[in-house]
This record gives sequence, structure tokens and C-alpha cells, in this order.
Amino acid sequence: MSMHITLRQIEYFISVADTGQISRSSNLCGVSQSSMTIALQNLEQAIGVSLLIRHPKGVRLTDAGERFLRHVQQATVSIEEAFAAAQEEPTQVSGHVRIGMTDTISAYLLPSLRSTMNQRFANLDIEIIEGDRENVEHGLMNGELDIALLLVSNIAPADELKFEVIIRSTRRLWTPPGHPLQDAQSVTLEDVAKENYLLLDMDGHVQTVEKYWRKYGVKPRIKMQSKSIEAVRSLVALNEGVTILSDLVYRPWSLEGKRISRRDLSVEIPPMDVGAVWNRDRPLSVQARALLDILRSSWKRFSPE
Repeated sequence: MSMHITLRQIEYFISVADTGQISRSSNLCGVSQSSMTIALQNLEQAIGVSLLIRHPKGVRLTDAGERFLRHVQQATVSIEEAFAAAQEEPTQVSGHVRIGMTDTISAYLLPSLRSTMNQRFANLDIEIIEGDRENVEHGLMNGELDIALLLVSNIAPADELKFEVIIRSTRRLWTPPGHPLQDAQSVTLEDVAKENYLLLDMDGHVQTVEKYWRKYGVKPRIKMQSKSIEAVRSLVALNEGVTILSDLVYRPWSLEGKRISRRDLSVEIPPMDVGAVWNRDRPLSVQARALLDILRSSWKRFSPE
């Protein structure tokens, strides 16, 4: 069967799958509701199956839509990487560079970062050193690391270190699909406090959560605190609770293949910032400067927002 599917149609479909509302997705994508509706109808016609079920509060995916979504999300990543590969020319930077990062960073940024670095720096020996935050900072201060990637919004680096924000990732509310908060006109922390809350405990996140909840004079009703992002993701998908986490760590599927939805809060929540960090008193090497330039110019590709 010959199918004529455009990237624009895929973009609209992924957005609607995420928001559950054509009106909201049309605003996010900068098109009219009628244009988005027609594009989605043409997509369904081209594939030959219904992808969306309309209901009074919006839309939800059919079983076929769920299967289609899983594959097109992978396809869009591959297309973005293909564009990047075609545009990038390897540089002549050579030598050795030691990059430190915590497990939070390596889990979500390392694959894309490593791929880009290998394309751009064919002659550069890149050593990735993973450790907890304290050890990474110590490695920068004593010269064992040339540069590092750390979360700089949760905890500021030591005074001896300098940093530059590379990725600023919005924090949003995560719920299972169809949760009442997804359809609410606005959601405050008071609304979230009425739900069972799943608290992620890694890389300074707990201190950040306590800080912004305290700012609004509200406490979450914590059902479970876990150091495992996958445990939190699975429990959200199973309707065991909700959480607030950044787009950097968002994935629409749990390990069990169940969906997770997200939405904006109507109150200001601090973003999660990833920064390039180096020793204030040690000049960046040529290799580290080249890496920093790549991070500055390519950070959107490293962030799944």
C-alpha cells in the first residue's frame, strides 16, 4: 500500500498524543485547529486505521494509535540525527579529553552526546567518567577531569568551579492518561497535593522539591520515595500516583509499555538546568573548549523536550 505521510502530520500526531487535546496542540504547534484536524484525518486515511478516539474532553489513542506512536517517536529521533549528521563536518581536534557526569546525566544525555562527539571529533579520544556529584566535582578541582556535565539547578557547584547552563528543562506534572488533572483548566500545587505523590530521590532532586513546595506553603502527600526513575515512571503509568519531573527525563512509556501523560502547571516551578562545569583556576584545554562549543550549539538535540 502506498502511503503519503508528511513529517508535519507526524509532529501533530505526537503532540496530540501528548496533550490529549487538539485545541492545545494546535496552539503549541502554531496552527489552526481545523488545519490540525484535517492533517490528522489525512494521516489516518493514509494509514488506513483510526489512530484517535474523540470524546467530549479531547482525544485519546486507539490501540493502533498507541502502536503507531511508539514507532514514529523513534523515527523522529532518527530523522533529527540524520539531519545533524549531514550538516556536521568532522574537526581536526585530536588528543584526549576526560568528561565527568553523574548517572542522571549519563542515562539521558550520553547516547546523543557520544554520537555527536564521534561525528565531530573523529580523532579525539573521549573518556567518559561517571560518578556521584561529590566525586565529579573533586575530579574537576584536582585536575582528574577536564570538564563535566552536572545538574546545576538543584545544587550550585563548589566555589572553585565555574559553570554555564547548557540545557534548561521544564518541569511538568506526570499522570496516567485520562487522569482528571489532565483535563483541568489549571493545576496548582494545592491540586497536586490532593493526589498520592511519587518522589524521585536522586541527584539533589528532593531538596529542590522541598524548596518549591515550601514556597507555596503546601506539602505533597508522598506515597513512595524512590531512587529509581523507572520505578516512578511505572507507578505513574499504573495510576499509583503522580509526580513532577523535568522534560529531560520524560518518556511517554513505562517499562511495561503503559502510557504516561504530562501537562503544564499553572504555577511557576523552577526548571532543571544541566550545566557544563570546569575548574575556575585551570584554563580549558583545546579539546574541552571544542566540546563546550558543540554543547552550546547543539544542546536542543541533547534534550528530548
